[in-house]
Amino acid sequence: MARVKMPRGDRAKQFMPFDALKGLSQALRLKEYQHERVEKGDLDEEKIEKITKILLNLTKNDKIRLNYYDDGHYKEVEGRCKILFEERTLEIDNKKIDFDDIFDIDII
Repeated sequence: MARVKMPRGDRAKQFMPFDALKGLSQALRLKEYQHERVEKGDLDEEKIEKITKILLNLTKNDKIRLNYYDDGHYKEVEGRCKILFEERTLEIDNKKIDFDDIFDIDII
């Protein structure tokens, strides 16, 4: 009895990626993200003065590079800013960042 060859399309399917545990990779990424969390550090007086001086001199649509603390992680964002003194926040690309969460700021 001769063996029937499997069609090429069916043969390729057996090598396609298979996620036996749906959502496992996403759950692992979330766990890793949570595991990498760090405590918010304190700023020294010199750094606070630098940040305050830059914030006071900012004008609408200045382009800045900002390092800030968010949800247990230090992040960096670059873009045009809008400063909201009444709310004590800085808005970059529709994301509001509290003044107290700013770690470093530079005008580009």
